[in-house]
Formats: sequence, C-alpha cells, structure tokens
Amino acid sequence: MKALLLENIHTDAEEILRRHGVEVETRKGALDEAELIEALDGVDLLGIRSKTNVSRAVFEARPNLMAVGAFCIGTNQIDLNAASESATPCFNAPYSNTRSVVELAIGEIISMARHLTDKNAAMHKGEWDKSAKGAHEVRGRTLGLIGYGNIGKQLSVLAELMGMQVYFYDVRDELPMGNAKKCSSMDELFEKSETISVHVDGRASNRALIGRAEFEKMRPRTLFLNLSRGHVVDLEALRDALNSGHIAGAGIDVYPEEPKASGEPFASALQGIPNVILTPHIGGSTAEAQENIGHFVASKLIDYVEQGSTSLSVNFPQMQLHPIKSGVRLLHVHDNVPGVLTAVNTVLSEHGVNVDGQQLVTEGATGYLVTDCSSGVDENVVSEIMALSATRRLGTIGDCVGQDC
Repeated sequence: MKALLLENIHTDAEEILRRHGVEVETRKGALDEAELIEALDGVDLLGIRSKTNVSRAVFEARPNLMAVGAFCIGTNQIDLNAASESATPCFNAPYSNTRSVVELAIGEIISMARHLTDKNAAMHKGEWDKSAKGAHEVRGRTLGLIGYGNIGKQLSVLAELMGMQVYFYDVRDELPMGNAKKCSSMDELFEKSETISVHVDGRASNRALIGRAEFEKMRPRTLFLNLSRGHVVDLEALRDALNSGHIAGAGIDVYPEEPKASGEPFASALQGIPNVILTPHIGGSTAEAQENIGHFVASKLIDYVEQGSTSLSVNFPQMQLHPIKSGVRLLHVHDNVPGVLTAVNTVLSEHGVNVDGQQLVTEGATGYLVTDCSSGVDENVVSEIMALSATRRLGTIGDCVGQDC
C-alpha cells in the first residue's frame, strides 16, 4: 500500500503510516489538478492540507484511491460528493488545532488594541513613540463571534476570562458557553461588538459573507479578525474601511488566493496599512497542533485500512469497528437502495460462507455494509458481489482466497 503526503504534513503521520507497512512519498508544496492526477498513479492513500484541491476529475481519474486525509479542519478543498460516489471516505482533524487558532486570535486582539505592530515597526526604525493614544485594554470590551463552533466556543471562554463580554451569531442553535449571549442576526452582533472575529466553515453559502455593506454596519473603530476561510471576506472592502478609519485594525490569516508553498510571492490589498496584522495561514501552525493533526488523521486512515472503521469521516456512513481476529471482513460500499443486504447475503449463502456478524449504516446516497465471515471467501464470492448493480467498491480484510482478495 502506498500513501502520498503533500504540503509539509507533520512527520508523525509518515511514521505512523510506515509503522503499519505503508510506503510513503512526501512532497512539500501543493499540486494542481493535473499534477495531482499524475502523482496519484499507484497511490492508495492521499494526505493534503488546505491548498490542494481534490476535484471530481481527480476522483474520476483515480477511482482506486482508497481514502483521503485532510490534515486540517476544513474539507471544502475536497469534492466530497465525488469522493462518496467513488467510495472514498475522507477524514479531517476537527479539533486538533483549535487551541492554536484561538491563541492566535487572542494575541491579535491584544496586539491591535495596543497598536503593537505599529509600535514595533517604529522602534525598528529608531523612533521612540511612548504614547497611550489609541491604546486600550481588552478588559471590559465586547467581542462578537461570527460562527460558534469548536473554535468560536473556546475563544468565547478565554475572552470572557480576560474580562470581555462575548456575543455570538450562528445559523445553528448553539448552546452558549459561560456568559456569552446569542444574537438573532449579524446586524445585532455588529451593533453590540467592538471587536469582531469570524470563525465559519468553507461552505459555498459563506462566500463573501462580509463585504462593504457589513463593514458599514459595524461600529466605528471596530477591530476585525478573519482566521477562518479566505473567500469569506471582501478584502478590498476591508481595505477601504481601514483607510477611512471606520475599521480601526484588522488581523487576517486567510486569503482568497494563497501561494502554494513557502517562499512564493504574496500580494494583498491590505499590505502597508497601519494596525493590520497579516499572517500566512498559520492559525493552526504550531508544533503542538501539527503533531496532533498528523497523529489523528494518520490514525484514522490506518483504522480504515486495517479495520474498515469510518468513525468521524466527513462524507461517509460512520462505523467504529474492532480489529478482526480471524476469518474475513468484507467492506461493501454501495448505492443506498433497497435489497442490497439481501443480495449480498444470498451470494454468501449460496457459497456456504458463514456470517459471524454484520453492520449496515447508510448516509445520503451511500450505504456501507461490513460483514465478518468465519470461513474463507473465494474469488467467486468477490466477483459476484462486485457484479451487483448497487456495488461501488468491495474491500477485504483478513485471510481470503483468490487474486481479487
């Protein structure tokens, strides 16, 4: 089995995969569609971060790709519908870098409130500007969170511990943490908040979520942060709001277009504006977060390869399985239509295969049937199940007979 890991994924992931007998190839940067299709020749497992797009064309060109691991939080760079149709489960790390993103947000809020980047730049130029003008404590100020998922909640708790009043808006009905208060709309959030931080996912409906009209509704001298997705904020509108003084400072970590690899040139409409912190998509880039992500996602890939477990998959019916002790485990991915279980069991019965246990889970258009058999499974069983009209993929774990096993 072979894995391809892109974009400087932590070495823990490579070590875990190799320890389980997987041959690993690593590349530092991202790949475009054509490059990725070529690189996936003979590859079973793909590991990416945020800059490599795994499109429908990739899944169609490489139908034998077994699983994809996104070594990050977001999965909007993967065509999940195409992955499901290709019977390819995808995994991510929804919690592993939460603390790192939150700490960066806290640091940027304090830095902007005290104009630390401007003070630092002046000192490096030999200018001594010992003034309290425009500098504020964050204690007693209001923080508005757009998006109240894992990151938003933890930021809410830490901000409150520093003495901030927290408001949040989310399209889902989320339980407030501590004394945070939910707003019924973003407009209400804008009215109440002196600092606004965006923490939404990459779904299409969040594209251009914050634009010129939204900045105009924010309170004068608001501080603004986006550490979520680049396409969420109109940076030209933010530039104009900063230059007019309506927005007092900004911290931006993500951009609509980003370089594929370190060292490549970067340009933004926000460069050169005072009290603006620009960071190169490093919200989750701490040693601790990357180690946790590498371990978590690589372990999920191994659990699928060795056990068939799909727990926490973002596009697949979820099933937590124990290692098989003996016999054969059949992993049958199929269209979610009536009669599949009966058809599979008919094949097994006709060939005298004894079934120890079965689990069937469906999600949307995809069904996942796991069958543990105490007796061997020959190539005729495999070929007949593969020939069923609903079958997308059939995998096997354990001792079985036949080349197709």
